[in-house]
Amino acid sequence: MANMSLKNVLRPGFVGHTFKSGYRFQRYWDTPMATAFFCGETGAGLFIVSMLLNFMPGIMLGLLITGVGKTYFHLSHMGVPSRSWRAMLRPDRSWISRGLWGIIFFVGFGSIYLFSQLFGIVPEILVKPAYMLALAGAMVVVVYQGFAMSHSTAISLWSTGLMPVSSMLYGLLAGTSLVMALNTLGFAVADENQLAMIAVAQIILVVAVLLAILSLLHGAKNGSKGAQQSYELLTKDFLSRPFLYGVIGIGTILPFLILMFVPASFITTLTATGSIMIGFYLFRVLIFKAGVMDPILTPADIFGR
Repeated sequence: MANMSLKNVLRPGFVGHTFKSGYRFQRYWDTPMATAFFCGETGAGLFIVSMLLNFMPGIMLGLLITGVGKTYFHLSHMGVPSRSWRAMLRPDRSWISRGLWGIIFFVGFGSIYLFSQLFGIVPEILVKPAYMLALAGAMVVVVYQGFAMSHSTAISLWSTGLMPVSSMLYGLLAGTSLVMALNTLGFAVADENQLAMIAVAQIILVVAVLLAILSLLHGAKNGSKGAQQSYELLTKDFLSRPFLYGVIGIGTILPFLILMFVPASFITTLTATGSIMIGFYLFRVLIFKAGVMDPILTPADIFGR
């Protein structure tokens, strides 16, 4: 699906690179950018949940997923990576710039806090500020990508407050799921009461993610012409199978049924976590692929009404 050429699957009304009036797919944000978004939200969500639990394996893994994975896929997307630092210069008007500062605070102060807990080499006076600044940076990372998408007014599917909400919900769901998986793999969470609370939060977040997806589809179906085209692509056209079966079926309904009705075990925990992560990644890729720009109207279109 990552190599799917959209020009070979254009439906009636889509005009590709021509100057005709019609629908156009966005092509700037593609699979590498979707993977970067996935790594950023997953790592930040895992970090937030692990910090609240003081769960060192989760803190370490969250830093690696975002610091290494997100950075790599962002740089692979950029045409001139050496100039990427310029994106940091507009935090007053750009969510991309705010996000980069969030990553710096998250990874930088998160690493300081991790070293303080593992090796005790950080002065005590710096530990609490590092904890708070790292947590604040992670919170920015888990939502800023959704805010950046919601500012894309030309793409009606994205131009909604549900984008940052879905980013936050998916990030926290990935975080709780990975904590449960790490606990099952032998990296035990010290407090069993906290683990039980995380298990309940995981179920609530699965339901919340499903509601956010359905709300996004409802808004697209009843939105502008471009949003309606995105809805058709995700529910009836060539993106429908991976979206309906992958994002909704495997990514939300299957783990919900497992978590609610199947006794917890090594296999069920890993299956539920794997299903959630597959659904999350597909959501990120398909929301990019379904991004349709509203038509550019010509005078003939206007006066022909």
